[in-house]
Amino acid sequence: MWARVDVGVDRDTPATSVWGLTFQVLEQLGFRKVVDTSFMIGFMFPAGVDPADVEKYMNGMKRAQMDLDFEPERYKSYYLNEIPDRYKAKVDVRRFSPGERIVFLPYTDDVRNKTQAWIDERGLFEETLPAA
Repeated sequence: MWARVDVGVDRDTPATSVWGLTFQVLEQLGFRKVVDTSFMIGFMFPAGVDPADVEKYMNGMKRAQMDLDFEPERYKSYYLNEIPDRYKAKVDVRRFSPGERIVFLPYTDDVRNKTQAWIDERGLFEETLPAA
């Protein structure tokens, strides 16, 4: 994902798509957003994982999200662990937003079908998937 930042900074392309931390770095380097997008990330666990362990993990994620929501400044320095050395001196992580949030909502069949229909209507992939 940092290659996208590199091509933007080096002006090797007129535009690049970035998200999360890379977006915040480019924004501090003077780039501007042209189009806003949204996305969802799902959690997947291997077959055979104890559902009680999944629940413990997700409860830990919820507590972590609440901590970030309550006191984001406390955790912003950790962004430096994810930024390549070539950009660390060029940005101030204290100015970053809290970042992406984990929203604990189910991914329903209805949402999946609407998303798939949107993809199919635009012909984004040659092969279409059947509705769930």
